[in-house]
Amino acid sequence: MTDQRPTPTVTIDVLSSLSQIAPEVWDACACPEATGGARPLDPFTTHRFLKALEDSGSVGPGTGWDPRYLRVEAEGDTIAVAPLYVKSHSQGEYIFDHNWAHALESAGGDYYPKLQIAVPFTPATGRRFLTKPGFEVTGTSALVQGAVQIASDNELSSVHVTFCTEGEAIAGEQIGLLRRTTQQFHWQNKGYADFDAFLASLSSRKRKNIRKERAKAQAFGGEIEILTGDQIRPDHWNAFWVFYQDTGSRKWGSPYLTRAFFDLAQEHLRDDIALVMCSRDGRYVAGALNFIGQEALFGRYWGCTEDHPCLHFEVCYYQAIDFAIAHGLQSVEAGAQGEHKLARGYLPRPTHSLHWIGNPGFSDAVAKYLQAERRAIDEDIEILTAYGPFRKDRQEEQE
Repeated sequence: MTDQRPTPTVTIDVLSSLSQIAPEVWDACACPEATGGARPLDPFTTHRFLKALEDSGSVGPGTGWDPRYLRVEAEGDTIAVAPLYVKSHSQGEYIFDHNWAHALESAGGDYYPKLQIAVPFTPATGRRFLTKPGFEVTGTSALVQGAVQIASDNELSSVHVTFCTEGEAIAGEQIGLLRRTTQQFHWQNKGYADFDAFLASLSSRKRKNIRKERAKAQAFGGEIEILTGDQIRPDHWNAFWVFYQDTGSRKWGSPYLTRAFFDLAQEHLRDDIALVMCSRDGRYVAGALNFIGQEALFGRYWGCTEDHPCLHFEVCYYQAIDFAIAHGLQSVEAGAQGEHKLARGYLPRPTHSLHWIGNPGFSDAVAKYLQAERRAIDEDIEILTAYGPFRKDRQEEQE
């Protein structure tokens, strides 16, 4: 990562709302690849997505996600931004640090509040140090220094940068941050012409199992459709909200997103969305929400009001693969956790985060833990990949 221009003098300021920065100014840093109407690599750091979280009350007062967006300027031009939040808990992050919090508090320290550079409630890899092209080194350095300075000045325990890119993780480690590796399960498109071509790459037993699962699911007595853009109607969100509430109450105790978020998604984000909806007897009974990137489909939420065999696998995993193949996408990221995804063609992939901890002794202890954790994750990925569902000749290609 190298800057293409002379190092400028920069200033850093903090914004309490995205209404304080124009969408085109933010997006020039967040998704420069999307100029001219192209899709961003992922929609999650766009002004429209983050502002929908803010305007819907999904982040802000009372949520434990207090926005403090960073902006870096050079000679009057915004060259870098970052979605920074003050956190009073560790919910909705998916890079788990609860044990760190317990350890520091057991030693008499205060872990919360802390700072988080992240997309709330979104375990999807993407750039977190959002810089204009040509200002990568200068912008990233300024954003890191700004976040650490805010933490130090306000006696906050730590700064965390979650689901950053591998390149950002390497660069962050080089400037003194702690690097962490975790894992998810992603599906990779090897130029498959259709779903059958994907199945042909699997071992016979796994291929037969997936066909059985799809047949069971599609015999639930209704219809499955994938909706994007103007195909999505407000009444779809009425149904999906019920699904989301059910899943949220079971997984997290209460849903992270408010009902208003889905209204704003209908208004501002529907072109970024692939919504899988299942209907039976004239009503919707299950659905899954995906976001569309330039190269990947990102699975986010699933829910249902009726239980049907294998419908979850069909709606969340196989429909996503179908969509990715049909639209030439390179991968499907199916969210956090879930080794059950392995048998369905989703292989383990490393995910990355960066951490700064103000207490030197605690920082050293965490650094040692992270070294051991990285070795364990690397071994886990190697073992799980070896047990993957692909034919052995194709397994080497997937690796």
